[in-house]
Amino acid sequence: MATIQWFPGHMAKALRQIREQMPLVDIVFELVDARVPYSTQNPEVALAAGEKPRLLIMTKTDLADQSRLQEWLAYFRQKGQPVLALDSRRQNVAKLVTAKSKEILHDKMAEEAAKGLKKRPIRAMCVGVPNVGKSTLLNHLVKKNVAQTGNRPGVTTGQQWLRSSADLELLDTPGVLWHKFASPKQGVMLALSGAIKDNLYPKDDVALFALDYLRQHQPQQLQQRYRLSTADLDAAISNPDLLLTITQKMGFRDDYDRASERLIFDLRKGKLGPITMEVPTDLNEDGINE
Repeated sequence: MATIQWFPGHMAKALRQIREQMPLVDIVFELVDARVPYSTQNPEVALAAGEKPRLLIMTKTDLADQSRLQEWLAYFRQKGQPVLALDSRRQNVAKLVTAKSKEILHDKMAEEAAKGLKKRPIRAMCVGVPNVGKSTLLNHLVKKNVAQTGNRPGVTTGQQWLRSSADLELLDTPGVLWHKFASPKQGVMLALSGAIKDNLYPKDDVALFALDYLRQHQPQQLQQRYRLSTADLDAAISNPDLLLTITQKMGFRDDYDRASERLIFDLRKGKLGPITMEVPTDLNEDGINE
């Protein structure tokens, strides 16, 4: 399996700014991709937040396996982690996020009211890995296109304050990764999610990982999408040979790099069906995705 790492200088700067701005906020909204909810959790966020309340927001739920989504929600709740699962494009997103924030911060806001302090908006910091859907969520919270969106990492490049409502103010931050991923598998998962620039990893290695997963868990979708025969998916056929067959079915001859890229993009866009590539039982006692 390929070892993938990506931590450019601008991310180190962004992490430093997150730490500096943390005292100004009441709560941290940490966004994770519902298809890879463990691998898209940045351990640096928890360290930077310290005792600050965190609301985990699972994005891209429309592309996720719904039964596995429920497993993750139960897992996080069992751990005492406040969590919301959202399709960021829905009209009630702002209401749900604001209500959950008020619930988490109820005691703090009540204490401020008891001291006679003037009612004020909740101040939240929005953080997440690149391409997790942070800008899409913010635009729906604010109800205008204030954050640039795009299906690639590095779209948001600076911090900015946004007003969602009289009850909620948001600090947008650039997508950030961390110095060293917990395992090679985590790096591959981040690449599949789009958190890592596509020119920075071997596409064939990542595609072969995805192909192995799809053969085990979603063979029908794989067969239908690429017009494969039952013989093509025979257990005796290796993943590299299957990738070459898919390459030819796509009309790319022997250009398996191009076919690898297509397979990765198809998976990201949901063209291979709803998918969640991690389950809580994948985690070992140290919380590492095995």
